[in-house]
Amino acid sequence: MSLDRFSIALLSALVHDGRASHVELSEKVGLSPTACARRQKTLEQEGIIAGYRAEVGYKALGMGTTVIVHIALDSQREEALNAFEVAIAKCESIVSCYLMSGTDDYLVVVAARDIEDYEHIHKDQLSRLPHVLRIQSSFALRQVLDRPPFHALAKRLQVSSA
Repeated sequence: MSLDRFSIALLSALVHDGRASHVELSEKVGLSPTACARRQKTLEQEGIIAGYRAEVGYKALGMGTTVIVHIALDSQREEALNAFEVAIAKCESIVSCYLMSGTDDYLVVVAARDIEDYEHIHKDQLSRLPHVLRIQSSFALRQVLDRPPFHALAKRLQVSSA
């Protein structure tokens, strides 16, 4: 689907406030509320809008320590990757997990209360995952930037003339 400037503006507005009404969106985008609703529905049907979610303040919930974990497996066979991915999905402390290229197989983001809490997560969850060969952990000192991926992408999208 080729995106015109209205669709890009609509996506940008929704990324910043996914709960905005069609009236609010219409003011930001320059279309009628009905036209915004139609475009939003089309973007959802095309899979460009993949869903809506709340941004959780982990620190406010007592999870003030973010740990970036690099995990290498003992094998890159499909069975090993699948077993690892099924098992890590059951770990409640994991915020996100990425299959990677390079020296490490997975990059995992963990939310923990503190270093002691992460020690338990490491010992009771991560080190028990199937096929784990190596775990390397880094503690985030502070978050410098966290913007939605669309923010940077919007400037690079090819805008149609519609």
